[in-house]
Amino acid sequence: MSDLQSYVRPSVAVDTVVLTVAPDAGLSVLLVPGPGGGWALPGTFLHEGETLAQAVLRSLRTKAHVEGLRPRQLHVFDAPDRDDRGWVLSVAHLDVVPWERLTPAPDDVRLVPHDRTGPLPFDHREIVDLGVAQTRREYAGAPDPAGLLPGRFTLRQLQTLHEAVAGRALPRDTFRRRVEPALRDTGQLSSGTVGKPARLFERHPRGDRALR
Repeated sequence: MSDLQSYVRPSVAVDTVVLTVAPDAGLSVLLVPGPGGGWALPGTFLHEGETLAQAVLRSLRTKAHVEGLRPRQLHVFDAPDRDDRGWVLSVAHLDVVPWERLTPAPDDVRLVPHDRTGPLPFDHREIVDLGVAQTRREYAGAPDPAGLLPGRFTLRQLQTLHEAVAGRALPRDTFRRRVEPALRDTGQLSSGTVGKPARLFERHPRGDRALR
């Protein structure tokens, strides 16, 4: 049997893309102070005896001051030269959460549009882009898989959300024909809004149904 001590071991890090839809700013990402005075994704090195999930939650708690998130693994970034400090693997994670979960943000945390982050260290730009692409795929296939809207919402609110995630306008009639079969009509109307009250929908009780 080989002696594991004879093999070179990389350091293992975790970096987390936390995305949200910010009012009037679209799909946005959470950033914290990074090396060299810039901004970066919240991340940390794996401690001895710690799981990846525990390291992710620790980094979010200590660097971004948020708790109660449930990030999932996104991708392993393993280029040998990705970190000029040495051989470091990064297990990237992703979470998409409602805006209210991240605000008000502390002074040392930023929520910025995903495409206006400025320079990011290491391969954090690639990690953000991968997280955005994954989120867009999920929203192209289900009404609101991350639960960013409240329990009941209008079709207009849902379309506005999907447009923010997609980063582009979506044809109104086509969008509504696709999403309505995947929703449940509550039989109620919106109130407190300007104009004609609109029907209120909710995500299907058996979970987000796939869009046609």
